[in-house]
Amino acid sequence: MRVTHVITRLIVGGAQLNTVASLIGLRQRPDLSLRLISGPSVGPEGSLEPTFAGMPGVLTILPQLVRPIHPWKDWLALIRLAALFRAERPQLVHTHSGKAGILGRLAARRAGVPIIIHTIHGPSFGAFQSAPANHLFRAAERYAAGCTTHFVSVAEAMTAQYLAAGIGRPEQFTCIYSGFPLEPFRAARADPAFRASLGLGPADFVVGLVARLTRLKGHDDLIAAAPLLVKRCPQIKFLLVGDGPLRKQLEAKVRALSLQSHFVFAGLVTPDQIPPYLASMDVLAHLSRREGLARALPQALAAGRPVMAYDCDGAKEICLDGETGFLIPPGDLEQLSARLLQLAGDPALRRRLAERGQRLVNERFSLERMLEDLYCLYQRLAKEHCPECIRSMP
Repeated sequence: MRVTHVITRLIVGGAQLNTVASLIGLRQRPDLSLRLISGPSVGPEGSLEPTFAGMPGVLTILPQLVRPIHPWKDWLALIRLAALFRAERPQLVHTHSGKAGILGRLAARRAGVPIIIHTIHGPSFGAFQSAPANHLFRAAERYAAGCTTHFVSVAEAMTAQYLAAGIGRPEQFTCIYSGFPLEPFRAARADPAFRASLGLGPADFVVGLVARLTRLKGHDDLIAAAPLLVKRCPQIKFLLVGDGPLRKQLEAKVRALSLQSHFVFAGLVTPDQIPPYLASMDVLAHLSRREGLARALPQALAAGRPVMAYDCDGAKEICLDGETGFLIPPGDLEQLSARLLQLAGDPALRRRLAERGQRLVNERFSLERMLEDLYCLYQRLAKEHCPECIRSMP
């Protein structure tokens, strides 16, 4: 079966890593032929495009497919996508992210693709943006749902949000958690020399945050809570892994508080280098206000580190309050500080939370399980919607 994935851009981010892992893993199935179409990856957040350097013909970059709304480029992208689908004749188109999700599904319908899947990596509407923007995105998602055979949600919370917004029908949704290779994280151990290279001492209590330095990721809240935390726990350090357009602004806020010695901006880190950074932390704080289900949460648990998260979107499906970490109301800096201080003073609690978290991750987040679930979904939809596909699949 010929399968084409479409994504807006291949920066270093959760949706992109999920898409790349899915495509590369499913290419090992002899009855699947997979390609990927992406817009250009620009900016300080890095690019996953080099992943495909040794795979000629797999990745196509579409210059007109850009993230901001741009009517002329969006129209050209729609026309170009439809032309590519007509030429390549995929039997299944699988879209990811907001812009590519809308344009890719509309183009696939225009081109007569029999199976159209969209993965919801995170909400395109919600309290994080204005009422007019929410109205626009909800309307676009409802319209695109008419072109959608099936939805894949990276968290049950995404299914609930989309159904509540009148998008799709319950039988159209399947939750498939975003899996990753577990062993590098399970094998990660705190290395005193590596910690020292980051400016972290053996007695420091390290709070980590792994996310792009952009809006809604929670860096501002962590910085705002820092003065009280440093006063109550002088050995606390904050390790920020990732890069993005807000880096200079966030560094300036830290300087204004005279807390440079307590913050480490690690910058952009390649995905394969994340395990030693997580192992250098004592707790991961995930403070995003818009996220399907952040990969950093199960990855930290796989590395044996407890987690804290704002109760947004799918966080509660992996950050089980009092079991694998602490779930707190978005923006509640008082509770954020209290929980971090509690964890700083209780190593036994940190171990208990992390051990429960490792078991949960082993059950739900392996790469093998994600690939098998996707493959089984492709098989089922082929049998239901594409008789031509059945002949090429077991």
